[in-house]
Amino acid sequence: MSTSGPLESSDSSLQGFTKDGLAELNSQFHKLVDDGKLANIVTLIARHGEIVHRDAYGVHDVSTAVPVPVKTTSIYRIASMLKPIMAAAMMMLWEEGLWTLEDPVSKFIPEFSDLKVKVENEGGEVELVDQDTPMTMKQLMSHTAGFVGRGEYDANLLRKGDLQDMINTLATLPLSSQPGKAWRYGPSVDIQGYIIEKLTSQPLDDFLAQRLFTPLGMVDTGFVLPASKLERLVSNHKDDGTGRLVSVPLEGTYNTTRPKFIGGGMAILSTVDDYFRFSQMLLNGGEFEGKRYLKPSTIQLMRTNVLEPGVHVQMGAHVIKSLGFGLGVAIVLNQVQMMGSQKVGSYFWGGLFGTWFWIDPTNEVIAVGFINEVDWAKRVPYPREICARWVYKALKE
Repeated sequence: MSTSGPLESSDSSLQGFTKDGLAELNSQFHKLVDDGKLANIVTLIARHGEIVHRDAYGVHDVSTAVPVPVKTTSIYRIASMLKPIMAAAMMMLWEEGLWTLEDPVSKFIPEFSDLKVKVENEGGEVELVDQDTPMTMKQLMSHTAGFVGRGEYDANLLRKGDLQDMINTLATLPLSSQPGKAWRYGPSVDIQGYIIEKLTSQPLDDFLAQRLFTPLGMVDTGFVLPASKLERLVSNHKDDGTGRLVSVPLEGTYNTTRPKFIGGGMAILSTVDDYFRFSQMLLNGGEFEGKRYLKPSTIQLMRTNVLEPGVHVQMGAHVIKSLGFGLGVAIVLNQVQMMGSQKVGSYFWGGLFGTWFWIDPTNEVIAVGFINEVDWAKRVPYPREICARWVYKALKE
């Protein structure tokens, strides 16, 4: 049930991609839907600033009596794909001189001035020690500030109140590592949201709308879904325990009113076209449709590895030495392990429910893929890699 495909009919107009190659990309993902591994998928491929491919396949809700075909305008939960947007927002304020990479985080959050680090001594006992050096803004931007992974904070309900409540809770807890010495996917971007609010005296959602979403034309991106757009929202899906895909009830999976907690890495909705517009701004060196958002040198800094030697990105139980991490994005350093088809220098991120994007500056390629599955990693472990494999097979010049 596909609603669209390559935008042009001839290979010569596809910016170096072949029509047959893009059709094969569709075929690979359509089969995953037909086999019941995915409920739906929307993909978008662009090169040299031109969208050469859009495709939508599957249905909004596999459990409903009358299935509604997914469209390229369907709205998805993109979760942590907000984080590269947050990085761009932070770098706008960096360009304005409101913070520097080497500033201590406690300059903006005094509550963090005396954070201790939890260590295990030679006798196996846990001790709290001082930070060797105060955590910096660069470390906060690269998930190396010393906070533990988000799952380890669940008992403290970091997102139960507002951003100030989160800061108050974190200020009572020790760090899990010395700043700069380990990569952990924790609350750093929510903390960035708090800093944006402090530096601008604006609610985070208002700042993002004013400085990025509205001027970029990201008309379907935001924290609250208007009732008029509900029919375009896809359902989340999960395995029912027998191997069959079923939908998750819509209630509670999106915001109908502004939530109390608006952080930097959650509860955001978007479309593939909206995310393309943001991605193209990055690929253009900070400019889109005649408006400049960031300097080219700032974009270059964002996609430069800032991890200390011996520090590696970790996804789940996997330490991935082929990746670096810049300011808000992962970077492909070599084509091995899970990132085998993405080109060196490409930068990317993904979302909790299976969405992904990457930007390849060398070939000027952007790829965006959206699914919404609770347990997608068990059903389709590496959708971004599947996408990359067939995108580059389709790219001939």
